Amino acid sequence: MGIEIREIAYTKEFLEYFEQLPDNIQEKYDYVFSIMVTQKVVSRKFVKKIETTEFYEMRVSVGTNEYRSFIFAIDAASFMECSRVVMLNSFVEKSSKQYKSEISKARKILKDWEDSL
Repeated sequence: MGIEIREIAYTKEFLEYFEQLPDNIQEKYDYVFSIMVTQKVVSRKFVKKIETTEFYEMRVSVGTNEYRSFIFAIDAASFMECSRVVMLNSFVEKSSKQYKSEISKARKILKDWEDSL
């Protein structure tokens, strides 16, 4: 692993989701985390901006399942420029219609997280 350039904070909602995942999927998440913390520029395969929102999504593919986790860049306007992020919520992507409710959840989780600081 290289030098860490980005710190990751985790909300309780994210950790509850992550801890219930099977070990092989947790390992994939850990792999993407290692890329996120050591590389300034991260491929869109792993982290992508969610259009018209303040969020990014971490993307983990395992077989035919697509796992998505919402990320907020704490100390910069863009993920690539930030040194701190918070993992908000996660879900298995079933359709694009799902994003609207997941974005609402992410906003509530972010507000609760910021209020707790």
